Amino acid sequence: MKPSASTGDLFADVQGGVEPLAEGAAILRGFVADEATLLEEIQRVAAAAPFRQMVTPGGYRMSVSMTNCGAAGWVSDPRGYRYDAADPGTGMAWPAMPESFRRLANDAAGATGFAEYVPDACLINRYEAGTKLSLHQDKDERDFTAPIVSVSLGLPAVFLFGGLRRRDRPRRYRLESGDVVVWGGPARLTYHGVAPLPEGEHPLTGPYRFNLTFRKAL
Repeated sequence: MKPSASTGDLFADVQGGVEPLAEGAAILRGFVADEATLLEEIQRVAAAAPFRQMVTPGGYRMSVSMTNCGAAGWVSDPRGYRYDAADPGTGMAWPAMPESFRRLANDAAGATGFAEYVPDACLINRYEAGTKLSLHQDKDERDFTAPIVSVSLGLPAVFLFGGLRRRDRPRRYRLESGDVVVWGGPARLTYHGVAPLPEGEHPLTGPYRFNLTFRKAL
C-alpha cells in the first residue's frame, strides 16, 4: 500500500525500481551498486575532516554527527546556518568530493529527470541508535533549481517527507541501504527529516547509518 492522506503512517511497500513521492521527487530503490566503495570514501573524508555534532544558532547540539566534502561544507554554529569553504574545526579546505560520489549523484539525478547535475557540496551524516533529524527545509543553497540527492547506507531508517509547510503531516518511508531519494522542481523545498534510528547491526556499517546529501550550494 502506498502512503496517501489517509495512510500517512504506513510504510510504502515498493520493492525495487522508482517510487514517486511527488512531482519532482522519487525514491530509487536499491540504486547504489557498490556500497562498500562509498563507505571507504567516507572513511577517507572523515580522516581529514572528523565527524562532529554541530550546534544550532539557538545553542542546541544536534544528535547526528556530520562532516562534509566538496567545494563547500554545510556548517551550523551560533553564527547561523551556512556553507563554508573551510572546515571551522581545522581551518583547512574540506576534502575533495570523491569521483564515485559525484558520479552517483549525477546518475541518480538523471534517473529522476534532472540532467547534468553537478553537485559542489556533500553533507555526510552519521546516525546511531536514537539519533534523528527534525523536519526542515534545505534552503541555505543559492540556487533552488538543482535537486537534492540523498543516499542511504547501512542501517534502515524511516524517512519523513512532508509538504511545503512545516505543519503538513509527513509521510513515512522505510529506506534501506542503497536507496536514493531525489527531490527537486516543485518539491525542492519540501520539509523532510529522519525518525529516531532503532538499534541494529549492519554487515557493512555496524551500529550506524550513513547518509550522503548532495547539493548545489554555490
